[in-house]
Amino acid sequence: MTVSLPLVLVLGLIAWGAIRFLGVRLWLVVLIALFGFWLSDTFLAPAIESGTRSGVDVINGTHD
Repeated sequence: MTVSLPLVLVLGLIAWGAIRFLGVRLWLVVLIALFGFWLSDTFLAPAIESGTRSGVDVINGTHD
């Protein structure tokens, strides 16, 4: 069975859980999200994308 969830939904649930159960402040969640958007516009973006794709392949069991 394959379940397809949007990444935004998954990250939103993780952020909600961190705020609700771990006591993380909302401003910190917003700051981390904004830093992620800023980082995606730098020269590090291809390395981040490659690492993310490799991690997903490992989890899905589709790596070589």
